[in-house]
Amino acid sequence: MPRVVDAELLSALRRAGAVLMEGPRACGKTETALQVARSSVRLDRDPSIVDLIGIDPTLVLNGAVPRLFDEWQVAPELWNIVRGEVDARREKGQFILTGSTAPVADAVRHTGAGRFARVRMGTMTLMETGHSTNDISFSDIMHGESPRAADANLSYRQLVERIVVGGWPGFQDLTAPEVSRNLRDYLNTVAEIDLYATDGVRRDPIRVRRLFAALARSTATEVSLSTLAKDETSLSRDAVRDYLTALERVFITEHQPAWSTHLRSSATLRQEPKRHFVDPSLAVAALGAGVDALLQDPRFTGQLFESLVVQHLRVFSQPLGGTVAHVRDSYGGELDGVVTLPDGSWAGFEIKLGHNKEIIDAAATGLLNFADQVVGPDPSSLTVIVSSGPSYRRRDGVNVVAIGALGL
Repeated sequence: MPRVVDAELLSALRRAGAVLMEGPRACGKTETALQVARSSVRLDRDPSIVDLIGIDPTLVLNGAVPRLFDEWQVAPELWNIVRGEVDARREKGQFILTGSTAPVADAVRHTGAGRFARVRMGTMTLMETGHSTNDISFSDIMHGESPRAADANLSYRQLVERIVVGGWPGFQDLTAPEVSRNLRDYLNTVAEIDLYATDGVRRDPIRVRRLFAALARSTATEVSLSTLAKDETSLSRDAVRDYLTALERVFITEHQPAWSTHLRSSATLRQEPKRHFVDPSLAVAALGAGVDALLQDPRFTGQLFESLVVQHLRVFSQPLGGTVAHVRDSYGGELDGVVTLPDGSWAGFEIKLGHNKEIIDAAATGLLNFADQVVGPDPSSLTVIVSSGPSYRRRDGVNVVAIGALGL
C-alpha cells in the first residue's frame, strides 16, 4: 500500500548513509522499507544472526544496498557497527534500520548524528486506507489555499467503523470486532513483553492494562499524571510517569505538546500536553468498546475523532517538517491543533465531530478570537475539521474541511 512516508524514506536515503525508521509494531515499517531495500536481515526471525554479529559483523553488513536490518533493537550493538560502516564507506543510502522499540540511550551507543536520518512512521490515514477522496491537500491548506470539495459521503457509521478498525495495514480486510480482538491481544503483548524489552524493568501487566483504560477514557485531553494515578488507583504519580515513558518508547502513546507563543492579552498558556494513543483504535480496544457502543456515546466518540484528526495532522505535517501542538489559555481560549512549519508559519485547527452551522460558527469564532491574541505572524490559515459535508472557505476566511476529503 502506498504510504505518506514513501517519499520521505527515499529522500532520507539520498541525504544520509543510514536511515532509522521507527514506529509502532504492525504499522507497516518493514513492508515499506522492503519496497526500496535490495537485501534484508530479519533479526527477530533468526536468532543466529545476533550471534554472528558478535563473531564477525562484516558477514552481516555485506549485501546489496540499501540493506535492511529489521527490528534492529534485538541486537543494539548493531547501531555502532552500522555507524562505523557508514563512516568507512562514505556513501549515502547504505542501510535502513527499522524498529518498534526505542532502546534506552546509553553511553555505549553513539548518537549517530550526521550518519543517520530519522523517519517516524505511524498508522495509516484515511487517505492511505482509501477512505478519503484526497480532494483537499493539507499542504495547500498550510500555504493558505482555499479548499473546495463536495461532500465525501463518509457516513457517521462508516467514520466510527474506521475509528474502531484504525490504520493498521494488516487488519484492513477484517471486521471491526475482529480488529478489536486483535488489538486487545496487541495491548496484552505490550503489557506482558514489549515494555520489559525496552529497559529490562518488569512492570505489572495488570497495572499496565489499567493504565491503558485510564488513558483511553482521557484520550485527547490534558489529563494530568495525578489524575491518571487516581483513575488507575494503584500507581503513584512517579510510577505513572515511568510507565508513560516506557509506552512512548514502544510507540504506543504520543504526547501533543502545548504550544508556546506570546499573547496580547494577560491570559497565560497552560503547559499540560494532550495524551493520545498512536492510533485511536487502541483506546477503543482498551475499553472493550465497539461500533454500536460508540454510536451511543457521541461525547467519547468526539474525543476519539479529535485523536484521529491529530494523528492525520502528524502524518501530513511530517513531510513539511511541521510539528503539531495544542493551545489552551487561562481564559478558556483554545485550539485543538496548531501546526508550525520550520519557517515559523503556523495554522490553527478546531476539530468537531458535528458539522451543523451552529457548531461550525462557534468553532470559527473561537479560531478567529484566538488568532487575534497571538503576537507575531498571522496564521497562514484557520480551519475547522468536521466529520462530513462539503469543504469550503467561509466569508470570514475560516476553512471548513471534512476528514473524508483530506489528503496530503
